[in-house]
Amino acid sequence: MTTHVSPQSDAGAHAPASRWRFLGHFAEMVVAMLAGMLLLDPVWNALPGGPALLARPDAGALAMATDMTIGMSLWMRYRGHGWAPIAEMGAAMYVPFAVLLVPYWMGLLPGDALMIGGHVLMLPAMLLVMLRRRDEYRAAHHHPTGSRGALARRWPTLLGLVMTVGCWLDPAVTPAPILLVLPGAYLAIGLLRRTLRGPGVVALQLAGLAGYAALTVAALAADPDTARYLIGAGWLAHAAWDAAHFVTRRVVPRGYAEWCAVVDLVIGVTIITLA
Repeated sequence: MTTHVSPQSDAGAHAPASRWRFLGHFAEMVVAMLAGMLLLDPVWNALPGGPALLARPDAGALAMATDMTIGMSLWMRYRGHGWAPIAEMGAAMYVPFAVLLVPYWMGLLPGDALMIGGHVLMLPAMLLVMLRRRDEYRAAHHHPTGSRGALARRWPTLLGLVMTVGCWLDPAVTPAPILLVLPGAYLAIGLLRRTLRGPGVVALQLAGLAGYAALTVAALAADPDTARYLIGAGWLAHAAWDAAHFVTRRVVPRGYAEWCAVVDLVIGVTIITLA
């Protein structure tokens, strides 16, 4: 006897995968937009008259839309999309702001509402553009090979570097209680992923939390100069913690450990340098 699978049943089997790919495309573009904002905002501020220009809500909104469009366009092109869908997605960045600029210029809309409303409307605008080409966005991602493939696999590092550009341009000391977030995040992720099982795993994570609690108390009690060194050392120590988890593949996903190690390292180095 031979079992036949109808095209409808085969399509149904692949429907969940295609939906996840569609959502994955959307999530990737949102991350690329955020990266564009973080990376290009310092460029605007470095231009002559840039800070004063960005202080205007209408100019700031258009500059932000430009930053997001550049980041999103580069990622879409990298993923193999054509220029037409890239242009359509770029329009989805600008149209929400363009619609709200008219009532803003008429004095009917405050500047804060312009910025917030433009960002809120941008997400459904993106989804509408994606639904217009749903087959393209449901298709498997383009995976580059060679040196480009190696670069793509290091996306957590690239994301971490982009997110910490501001640390190099305007270094600052983070509040001491933020140190508690570092080990706390590992415990939360481990609980959600159920990866705290095994001999000594929970004890090690709790020991890390206790150590950072003691470091936080010491930084709060110390003079400002000593506190800077303690806080910077805490970030650097957690970068080593991330690296160990990246190698052992325990508790958190490797991508998270890699991203966190880069962020912790940059923040720690800039705090120590500032100190």
